[in-house]
Amino acid sequence: MRISSSLSRPRGVRPSRSKAARPLVALLIAAVALPMAGCARNRASKGDLPYVARDVGTLYSAAREKLDQRQYKVAAALFDEVERQHPYSVWARRAQLMGAFSNYLAKSYTEAIQGAQRFLSVHPGNRDAPYAYYLIAMSYYEQISDVTRDQKISVQAQDALGELTRRYPNTRYAADARLKIDLVRDHLAGKEMEVGRFYERRGQWLAATMRFRKVVDDYQTTTHTPEALMRLTETYLALGVREEARRSAAVLGANYPETDWYKRAFDLLGENPVMPVKPLAPGEQVVPQLTVPAPAAAPRTEVEVLPVEDAPTPRAEAPGAPTPATTTGGAGATPAGNAPSSATPTGVQPGTPPAPPQDQ
Repeated sequence: MRISSSLSRPRGVRPSRSKAARPLVALLIAAVALPMAGCARNRASKGDLPYVARDVGTLYSAAREKLDQRQYKVAAALFDEVERQHPYSVWARRAQLMGAFSNYLAKSYTEAIQGAQRFLSVHPGNRDAPYAYYLIAMSYYEQISDVTRDQKISVQAQDALGELTRRYPNTRYAADARLKIDLVRDHLAGKEMEVGRFYERRGQWLAATMRFRKVVDDYQTTTHTPEALMRLTETYLALGVREEARRSAAVLGANYPETDWYKRAFDLLGENPVMPVKPLAPGEQVVPQLTVPAPAAAPRTEVEVLPVEDAPTPRAEAPGAPTPATTTGGAGATPAGNAPSSATPTGVQPGTPPAPPQDQ
């Protein structure tokens, strides 16, 4: 069965029309390809170099040339390319450190620290290991900000510099590290003083005392120690601990007698002399016990006595009538509840029985 050729395209559409639509398709493909090319160009500009196989000497020389031209990011990318294409070459080990150094010059301190740490993890006993430690410490040191900001980087720089001096104390890098440790410690002490002065301005004397005390105890070789001792004198006087204020001023005068801080502390003590405490007598309580006075007695008021009405005159009874008994007082009891009378009825002698009643 033969299939008509008219089924291969819609009816009423000429072949010339399809040929005319081909340029439009080409334009659409070009429009889509341009952003992709731009993305590829942006990735390449960020340091991702295309892989082009070259010998180690050519790569290393090109990286050094870019470094001399102060194109530090390009030089770091070329040094990384040396390590990627020739990982087992002698120049690859050198290129790791040079790449970290190039990132340090480009102020990409995070990449510089990572490159130096990678070198130490692969070659811990290399003769260039002290320089790698020094590069890590300097990368932290260059990021130290002013005392109003967080000082986490300063602590990391102090730790890195201390690690270098402990591991390699006799190298030339350790001598520079000791000087920078003093500068970092002075910076950390300045941060404590800044916080302590802030608390002192707000009247939080105890919090300020803790900050100034930390400077005296942990950073006593820095330039902030005289001011810290004078501030301690101020805060102790504000807290009422005059003896501690006198001790702080005495330490200040013994170590820094020619400073203005000692003069200010001396003037403060003169305005607030130490008051001696009276000794307690034997048996005297430190905190006297308060005695509560007894409440005053209420005034006595006279009770008004109401007049008593005249009692009714009792009716006279016939003599010799027996006293009636009550139910409440028992037999022989009187209506008022008194004891029975000892009087005998009239006509009855004591000891004589009563006469029997006569018959009617």
